Amino acid sequence: MTRTLPSVIDAIGNTPLIRLDRLVAARGLSGTILAKLDYLNPGFSKKDRAARGLIEDAEHKGQLKPGQTVVELTSGNMGTGLAIVCAIKGYPFIAVMSKGNSPERARQMRALGAQVVLVDQLPGSVPGEVSGGDLEAVEKEAQRLTTERGAFRADQFHRDGAWLAHYHGTGAEIWAQSGGALDAFADFAGTGGTYAGVTRALKERNPAIHCYVVEPEGAAAIAGHAVTRPSHPIQGGGYGIASLDFLQGVPMDGFLTINGDDARTTTRELARLEGVFAGFSSGANVAAALQLLAGEMRGKTIAVMICDSGLKYLSTDLWD
Repeated sequence: MTRTLPSVIDAIGNTPLIRLDRLVAARGLSGTILAKLDYLNPGFSKKDRAARGLIEDAEHKGQLKPGQTVVELTSGNMGTGLAIVCAIKGYPFIAVMSKGNSPERARQMRALGAQVVLVDQLPGSVPGEVSGGDLEAVEKEAQRLTTERGAFRADQFHRDGAWLAHYHGTGAEIWAQSGGALDAFADFAGTGGTYAGVTRALKERNPAIHCYVVEPEGAAAIAGHAVTRPSHPIQGGGYGIASLDFLQGVPMDGFLTINGDDARTTTRELARLEGVFAGFSSGANVAAALQLLAGEMRGKTIAVMICDSGLKYLSTDLWD
C-alpha cells in the first residue's frame, strides 16, 4: 500500500490469499487449500465487510437517518464490525448478544464504543455453545430495543448489503488472487451471506467451480438433516436454520459436516503449522477442505475463508 486512507473502514477488504501447503502435506494429501485471511480486517473478522455493506447500502437507500441508533444481534463479529463502522460514521450502536458467546467479544465491542446487551441462554444451554433457540431469544431482545429506541435494525440475516459485500468484494478478490485457478469453495454457514456472495461471484466467472455449504455435525439443517445437536462449539454459525434468505436460488454443489473436535484440532494445526491464529469456524472451513482433498476433490484447489481471529476465543477450550 502506497497511500494513506481516509479512515479505518477504508482498510476493510483486500485481504491476502495464502496457500496452506504445510497443513495439506502433514495430512498426507495432494492438492491446494487457498485461505482468505479475513481475520486481518480491522475488527479481526470477515464481518467487517458485511457491516460496512449494510450501513452504506442503508445510507444509499435513505433507510438510515444521520445520528440514528443502530441495533443488531450478533455472535460478536458483526457487532465488532458495526461498532467500527458506526463509530466512524457517527451512529450510536447497540449490540445484542447471547451470554453463550466468548466474553472477549463483548469487551472488544464496548472498547469500540458500542452498548452491549447480553441475553441469558435458554435453560439447559451450554456456555460457549449457542443454539438456534438461544439466537431466537437474542432476536426478541433486538426487536424490543429497535422499537424502544426508534432504531435502525441492521438485520444481517436479511438485508442485501451483507451478501453484496462478499459478491463485489470477497468473491471478486478470490478470483483475481487465484488467477481463476480454482476448483472449489467451501464455507461454514452463519447468515449465508459469505457463501451466497462468493458463490455467485465465482459461478459467474466459472460455473464449473464446485461450491459447498459447511455445517456442524448434528445441526446440518441446510443439507436437509434433522437437528440432533442444536448446541455445538463452532461459534458464529450452524444455528440449525434450514432456510436462510441469502441462500435462496444460490447453487449448492454439495454439503459437508464437521464436528467440534475436528474443527478444534484443525484450528490448532492451522496455528502450529501455518502460523494462522484463527477461530473455530475457520478451523471448520479448513477441515472441510481437507475432507474434500481426501475424497472427491483429490489434487484440486479449494478456497476457504479464515473468518476471525483466535484472540476472540482465549477464554474457550479452543486453546487449552
